[in-house]
Amino acid sequence: MAESILIVTEDTELLDDLLRLCAAAGAEAEVAHGALVKEGSWRSAPLVLVGDDRAGPLLGSLYGPARRPGVLLVGRDLDDHQVWERGVGIGAEHVVFLPDAESWLTGRIADAAEGVGRQALTVGVTGGRGGAGASTLACALAVTAARAGQRTVLIDADPLGGGLDVLLGGGSAEGLRWPAFAESRGRVGAVALEESLPRLHDLRVLSWDRGASVLVPPEAMRAVLGAARRRGGVVVVDLPRRMDEAVTEVLAQLDLGLLVVPAELRAVAAAHRVAGRLAMVLRDLRAVVRGPCGAGLGDAEIARLLGLPLAGELLPEKGLLESVDLGVPPGAMPNGPLARFCSAFWARALPSEGQGSVPA
Repeated sequence: MAESILIVTEDTELLDDLLRLCAAAGAEAEVAHGALVKEGSWRSAPLVLVGDDRAGPLLGSLYGPARRPGVLLVGRDLDDHQVWERGVGIGAEHVVFLPDAESWLTGRIADAAEGVGRQALTVGVTGGRGGAGASTLACALAVTAARAGQRTVLIDADPLGGGLDVLLGGGSAEGLRWPAFAESRGRVGAVALEESLPRLHDLRVLSWDRGASVLVPPEAMRAVLGAARRRGGVVVVDLPRRMDEAVTEVLAQLDLGLLVVPAELRAVAAAHRVAGRLAMVLRDLRAVVRGPCGAGLGDAEIARLLGLPLAGELLPEKGLLESVDLGVPPGAMPNGPLARFCSAFWARALPSEGQGSVPA
């Protein structure tokens, strides 16, 4: 169970406001009353909110508070220039003024309560033409990442794609689908989102139900994808080829996009148009060439024609459709071409210990 946010203040009005913000963020709170703050609470709380009324007493105590990250000094008087000195004195990361910073502070409290660290590496997959195999690759990437021990969320952003939960053999699995999140706005709880989704093959899947709804407002897409990313690990998004406001929201949060292109001249021509639209929003787009490649149309040549870096060639996998029909998801066969491609991709793309993401 998560530790409580520690609030240190004797100002009853400020205390009411901070408790209200903690409740809005879904966080438990512990209030330090009196002159002393318990050392254990001070050290273990994921976030400490110190009212400006207590900054002076803390500094004046015999030893002062132990220095630690995650301390915020909360005040109301923007004209009190000495508040910055008091913030430095107690080792505060930020000085926050209410009510102006209420929205920011609520988000910071929620991040602390959820244990937010490094955001998830977020990869989008789309096809250069219909039937290119983008959904299959998206599922395989997610299955492979989960098998490697990564916290993994697979998001189906293509309402006309038939449902990734079905492709993973979990069309009837319990959990929420996209229509349940269509009205989401602002901040969605990351833990609550993850726990509400179907769990298939050690990953969480946000897909579509079998109803007629095919619309997710851009605000909902932004909020849900942001929540999925906050818990770290890997997020894979299966993208449609069309562009609308919701897809643009996804592209803005991607670290990397993969464009799946069959090794055919017509597919390359279609993919060139798709790549041009994606490149207007997505900064890092790479080509995945689905082979086998014929003479004169190799993977490197196709990537050159598209003007994209090459992420690799994806060779055919014998018996893939039959395996999916039997409930074996794409990428589940460790020695198959899909799994080998995905494992090599994640080995390059996932961050090493203490480092950022490695270019794929």
